[in-house]
Amino acid sequence: MKHKIENQVFDEERSLYNIKNTEVLNCRFEGPADGESVLKECRGVNVVNCSFSLRYPLWHARRFALENSSMDEKTRAPLWYSVGGQLLSDNIDGIKCLRECKNITVNNCNIVSPEFGWRCKGVKITNSTVDSMYFLFESKDVEIENLNMTGKYSFQYMKNVHIKNSNLDTKDAFWHSKNIVVEDSVVKGEYLGWFSENLTFVNCKIIGTQPLCYCKNLKLINCTMEDTDLAFEYSEVEADIKGHIVSVKNPKSGVIAADSIGEIVTEKPVMKCCGKVLIRNLEEKVCLKKCV
Repeated sequence: MKHKIENQVFDEERSLYNIKNTEVLNCRFEGPADGESVLKECRGVNVVNCSFSLRYPLWHARRFALENSSMDEKTRAPLWYSVGGQLLSDNIDGIKCLRECKNITVNNCNIVSPEFGWRCKGVKITNSTVDSMYFLFESKDVEIENLNMTGKYSFQYMKNVHIKNSNLDTKDAFWHSKNIVVEDSVVKGEYLGWFSENLTFVNCKIIGTQPLCYCKNLKLINCTMEDTDLAFEYSEVEADIKGHIVSVKNPKSGVIAADSIGEIVTEKPVMKCCGKVLIRNLEEKVCLKKCV
């Protein structure tokens, strides 16, 4: 049986420190004492219909849920080092919301939080909207579905990520990331996926200049590309593109097939480039002429 704390206001430091098996309902965490870490080290706590305006409220939490609650921009770094938590139908505006956490579920949330989700493991995000710079930096074992995401430098240095049915409006995404699959999604932004390894796009629309360069084991399956010039430079790539590519430059190896390509650029390579470029429905297919 859980204890209940209802309809109260807390503003002192560690107001509810290390509480266990408790429901915190309709409470406000704000006030002149401006205390930090109000729910630090809590265990088995459900926080429902609460509002936060104090720093570091949920550090080192275990087996917790935050539901139908809000955190304003004064709620800096609200969740760090926590394990086994759920964020459900929340509105979060605090910078650096999630850091070095494990096994966190985010569903139906609206999040504006630069540096969200750094160095986490086992994060699942569904049916949510996120505005974040350096989103999920160095995190691993992540599942995402039905996400609308905006912000530069997302998904960098990540491992083991699966994204479905999402809209990603970003820049410099997936740099240095490994073992990434993106399905049935729109990915918009400049310089996509540089230096990645085992990056796969399936049924995706890719928009923006100079995508997918210096990649290892890159795959595009049944994808479209828009405004994508100077694509695939120095990449090991297998790409099946429906429609047009503005230009392809010096693919290192593999095969790129498209319905049309505006230009194939082969000038001044710094390494051997033997990739093939094929244009469908032509009697004579066009390839890079030689390995240079």
